Amino acid sequence: MTGLKNVQRIIVILSGKGGVGKSTIAAQFALSLHRRGLRVGLLDVDLCGPSIPRMFGIEKNSSHTVYETNEGMTPIELFSSPKLKLMSMALLLDKDDDAIIWRGPRKIAMIQRLLTGVNWGELDYLILDTPPGTSDEHIAVMTVLKQQERAKDFLRAVLVTTPQMLAINDVRREITFCQKTSFEILGLIENLSGYVCPHCSECTNIFAQGGGKLLAEQYSIRFLGVLPIDNRLNAIFDQGVEQTEKGLENLMETEAMKTFQNMLNEIVQHWQ
Repeated sequence: MTGLKNVQRIIVILSGKGGVGKSTIAAQFALSLHRRGLRVGLLDVDLCGPSIPRMFGIEKNSSHTVYETNEGMTPIELFSSPKLKLMSMALLLDKDDDAIIWRGPRKIAMIQRLLTGVNWGELDYLILDTPPGTSDEHIAVMTVLKQQERAKDFLRAVLVTTPQMLAINDVRREITFCQKTSFEILGLIENLSGYVCPHCSECTNIFAQGGGKLLAEQYSIRFLGVLPIDNRLNAIFDQGVEQTEKGLENLMETEAMKTFQNMLNEIVQHWQ
């Protein structure tokens, strides 16, 4: 099995709290890097709530089947491009609404399989979408990734929070988790910060603001910026991105995706 052997860099999306938009940001990372001509893999390791295939309009059928080979499981291609690949627990279930009712050891074994048993081929970036918290799944992810050669050079975390204090407090625990596991943090994003008007594109702060920046300053973490609530982006992901060039263009033209490009520029420039 090739596993992570030919993956140049891995970005793990983390947050201590659910519902802050980790999956959306993971998808934004993958799509934005792909639009720059890079080879990108998107791995959904949220076993109990794997949502990324649905966001991309992927349903279980003959054209979206994962095959087992001597080199490992074959990820599916998004937008019919060999440069953008996806793997998720949802692609391995018999039905989309099947529940995962597993104890810790079985979950850990599946995460190990997803991390080491997928034939990604040559990738410039692998983006990992993780479940909330700092539980067995996260420990399994860290353990497997830390065992890889060049882990210190090719492995980074991006933390996601919302402006609300409850989310901020949960992300503090995630920072502590990263520090205790010697997991380098690339930066912090404040998501769902303000609301973009669908008519005039003006962004209005309807909840608290600035919490992410203050948290980053407190822990000397790079603050990557804020992403607003964008109804157009949310609607596209809720319906499932149309797997065509037009579908991709419509997504890239949303205000949230345009804002995200500035964050990505800073990440790419810093992580040379």
